[in-house]
Amino acid sequence: MALSGGYVARETAGNLKRNLLMTLSAVVTMAVSLTALGAVLTMRQAINKASIQWKGGVEMAIFLNPQVSASETDAISQELSTAPGVKNFHFVNKPAAYKEFTEIFGGNSDIVGVLTVQDMPPSFRVVPTKAQDISQLGKQFTGQAGVLQVSYAQQEIDALLHQFRRWRLGGLILAIGVMVGAVALIVNTIQLAIFARRREVAVMKLVGATNWFIRIPFMLEGFIHGMAGAILAFTLTYVIRNSIASFLPDQTILGSNSLYVTPHEAILTGIVLLLVGAAVGVVGSAFAVRRYLAV
Repeated sequence: MALSGGYVARETAGNLKRNLLMTLSAVVTMAVSLTALGAVLTMRQAINKASIQWKGGVEMAIFLNPQVSASETDAISQELSTAPGVKNFHFVNKPAAYKEFTEIFGGNSDIVGVLTVQDMPPSFRVVPTKAQDISQLGKQFTGQAGVLQVSYAQQEIDALLHQFRRWRLGGLILAIGVMVGAVALIVNTIQLAIFARRREVAVMKLVGATNWFIRIPFMLEGFIHGMAGAILAFTLTYVIRNSIASFLPDQTILGSNSLYVTPHEAILTGIVLLLVGAAVGVVGSAFAVRRYLAV
């Protein structure tokens, strides 16, 4: 039996209209669940952004005073070149430091709008020969002329991850718990719709309708539930993304600043939410319809 687009649209629209209250409940529940998931993904993006300065195996950053002299910089560079525990290092000048700073804290207009390139501390990023050598190297450069602060990757990242784990656990528990409720609502909504048409479904089966002919309108209904909830979650996550990221304050040499998530990164999170919402809606609907197809 051929399946037409007009038939699918009419059946889906009719089911949505007949079960409007249950549909709205399923959409809202799905939105709450996916917003919690979106918050966890947003915080993960904020952590990745905060780890920019530690890419490429960098384990230690030697931040220099913004007014450091050329001779002091050269002296530190020469010492790094001859230090036995240094595998390699590179210098981050003021413009590069400012670019990095705006990438990490672009959402904090109070500080980004005040600081300039000249306020940025240049730094040396150090990759040690062995990770266990890093503490000794740090002691070697701490307090030297021109050095503002020595920071270690493990300390910085561990502090962020410690905060993230707490929020991630709560967010995932909320997301999973509410997701179960959303799936249950979708299943109940679809079952109500198909129960009301159970005799029609039985007749369709007897005259040769395939399972897919019967199943597709209900699966589309579940898809709409999931996508509508995902769109709401996406919109909310996009709007409050920087508030979510601010739960992970990052302590830097310029003080404690709230992390920032770009619109592009938020859109990537939104795509994940849309995919999850669609998948949950379709799978839940397929499960709900299955028991009524055996005639």
